[in-house]
Amino acid sequence: MNVLIADLPKAQNRDIDYEINLLRSAFPDIETVVYDYDEAKKDEFKALLKNADALLTGLIVMDQDMLQSAEKLRVLSLTSTGYNFVDVPCATEKGIAVVPIGEYCTDEVADHAMSLMLALNRKLKHYVDILDRQHRWLYREAGEIRGLRGQTLGIFGLGKIGRALAVRAQAFGIDVVAYDPYLPPAIAEQVHVKLVSPQYIQENCTIISNHMIQTAEVEDYFNEAFFSGLKRAPIFLNVARGGAVDEAALLDALETGKVSAAGLDVFKDENPDLSQNSFLGRNNVMVTPHAAFYSKESVARAQKISVENIIYYLKGEYEKVNHIVNGVRA
Repeated sequence: MNVLIADLPKAQNRDIDYEINLLRSAFPDIETVVYDYDEAKKDEFKALLKNADALLTGLIVMDQDMLQSAEKLRVLSLTSTGYNFVDVPCATEKGIAVVPIGEYCTDEVADHAMSLMLALNRKLKHYVDILDRQHRWLYREAGEIRGLRGQTLGIFGLGKIGRALAVRAQAFGIDVVAYDPYLPPAIAEQVHVKLVSPQYIQENCTIISNHMIQTAEVEDYFNEAFFSGLKRAPIFLNVARGGAVDEAALLDALETGKVSAAGLDVFKDENPDLSQNSFLGRNNVMVTPHAAFYSKESVARAQKISVENIIYYLKGEYEKVNHIVNGVRA
């Protein structure tokens, strides 16, 4: 039995021996291969994938072309909650189970979103620039700052993370509304959030935060039409997936003042060319390197759950697998 542990090098920067030891505790004779993925060497990865019974990854795009090389693959275990980078219909056709992690970093992502919100509202990047680079002790140089109490946050996607952010924001006296057409109103009521239309958020919110699951339906959801409909120059946050945002449209909204500030943890490109990134170097934009999920504890949870998903699946203990999104049971 062969398990391939592969991802972009930045995602491999963890204690992979821990994962290997977990696998070997369940299957003493298992063969494991650890591979740092390079897009320029895709054929090399495909050759390894050809012999794998299980693949553990979180960022490699598993499209139809890639999955055609997976001749023996039974389970694709993801170290993430999202799986928009997987061609699920193709995996299903080939009898490959797609298994993401249901939950491992709710608090971390909500904390990160709240941190970006606080930093942008208080214009901390302005003060860092004024002090570190200009050596000036002038609080008014950052411009007008509004108190958070009484502002309105509009959340797109009121899942676990969206609800966790709502609770945090309410503690600061922020009013919270949300758009989520799939959520029963009773669940929103539990966290004292009113479900509203996207137009309501565009017209009334001073802060907007995206927490929608990335699907084809929400590709470029935040586009020129969305930003042009904003009425209150909100802070815009995206700690979900980069595919939901038309980046050119957001840049234009920042330039024209339709968006006053932006906090971005993700871009469309998971490995962006930072030398050509127009969002960097702006005092009203804070960018983090897809780090919202990260803590010592969340990484440990992700490792344990994703490896256990492989173990349970290969043992045929499907009821113990976290979440088989396409229902494939070998």
